[in-house]
Order: sequence, then C-alpha cells, then structure tokens
Amino acid sequence: MDEYLKRIGAARPASPDSGSLRELQLRHLLTVPFENLSIHLGEPVVLDDGALVDKVVGRRRGGFCYELNGAFAVLLRTLGHEVTLLSARVFADGVLGPPFDHMALRVNAPDPWLVDVGFGRFAHHPLRLDLRTDQLDPGGVFRLTETEEGDLDVLRDGVPQYRLERRPRVLADFEATCWWQQTSPKSHFTRSPVCTILTEEGRLTLTDRLLVRTVGDAREERNLATDAETLAAYRDHFGIELTRPPATPPRQRERAGE
Repeated sequence: MDEYLKRIGAARPASPDSGSLRELQLRHLLTVPFENLSIHLGEPVVLDDGALVDKVVGRRRGGFCYELNGAFAVLLRTLGHEVTLLSARVFADGVLGPPFDHMALRVNAPDPWLVDVGFGRFAHHPLRLDLRTDQLDPGGVFRLTETEEGDLDVLRDGVPQYRLERRPRVLADFEATCWWQQTSPKSHFTRSPVCTILTEEGRLTLTDRLLVRTVGDAREERNLATDAETLAAYRDHFGIELTRPPATPPRQRERAGE
C-alpha cells in the first residue's frame, strides 16, 4: 500500500477521516486514468483484489469502474476506512443500463460518503450519501435523490448520471456484467479504445487516435497519424507503456475509411 500511495502521489494519512479521503480521491483521479485498453489489447479483466492492485500499482495502468474502484477500495480498507461496494445502473440518454453496469463505493469517514474514481467525468471529491441538497464540486453541482424503490439517483448539473443501490455487494457480483462490458457489441466499451484523465486545468482524453485536451470551455483536438505517435501519447500523457496500440474494432475502421 505504500507503493500505491506513491503511485498516486499521496502521503499516508494520519487517520481515516473525511479530509484524507477527499485528498486521496483527488490524487487518484489526477494520476490513474480511466481506460478500457485491456478490452482492445486482448487482456482479461480479473476481478480479484490482488490483480486489481497489481494492474494499477505494479503495471501502472488504469482501468474502468470495477478495476479502479475495486483497487481503491483495497487501499482505503488498508488505511482504516469502512468500505462497501455498491452497484449502479448508468443513465444513457435517459435510459438505464443493465444491473451492475457500474460499481461505486460507500466509505464511512465516519459519515457516509459516495466515493467514485471510476466514472470518467464526475465529482472530484467524495459526495455525502445522506444529503439531499445540492453539493458543490469542481466537477459540477451534484444532488442525490431517492427513488420510489429506495435507490439513489445521482445527478450532475441536473442530469441523472446513475442510479445507485444501497445493498452491499462483493466483487463476484459484478463478474457477469463485467464480462458483458468486455464482449457485447452493445457495450460502449467495445466500440473504441478510450483513455481519459483529470488534469489540474481540465481533462485529457485519447479516443482511438484522437487526442482531446479541454481547459474550461476550450477544447483542442489533435489527430495522431501513426502508431508511434499513439504509443508516445499513452506514455507521455497517461504514463502507460504499451508495445502496440489497442486494436480499433473493424466497424470503427470502416467509418474512418481505412
């Protein structure tokens, strides 16, 4: 866990309180990218504590929600936090995705917090799970509202992001949907390789060979022409060393005219 803290540039907290939790989440978002590259490199995604931590710390990679929040849960528990895995269904154009579509964390510090380092563009800091008023964050204005079934809808700037269950889960509960995310043509993760990370100024995202840098409302795009440029972008901007670029699905190549 000392290597994990070094990986995200954080000191070992003196106590497992809300202040240190806030700092750990922000440091994680600024240093560990959200990425689906394993799917396009033919690498299996293994939902096991040791494998998840090794990917983030030993291999210095990122991952998607199950991997990032799963690894972060191990770190937080080691530091003395009480952590519960929670299942969520993601809204896409107002429609809910499948069960176990997303994994987030409930962390008691000692008040209950929603912690999520695996959703791409989201809150920079933990959100209070027991508040139903607006919560201001650098990533937007967030609000948690209760559904008739007792779940929580998480909204950013008034737009529903995902529906969160409150029932405790274990990693094995997410295996079936994790496999679906890696294999189904209906999964947005199988459509193209994506790597994105929060920066001090905004966000940096590489989708296939399109590198996008956002600073405030400004957006700068750059098309990477060669494999060498793509590999250099992964290395220089995201700290990911690859021997070959992730494969672009055939349907995406056809759309690009390749």
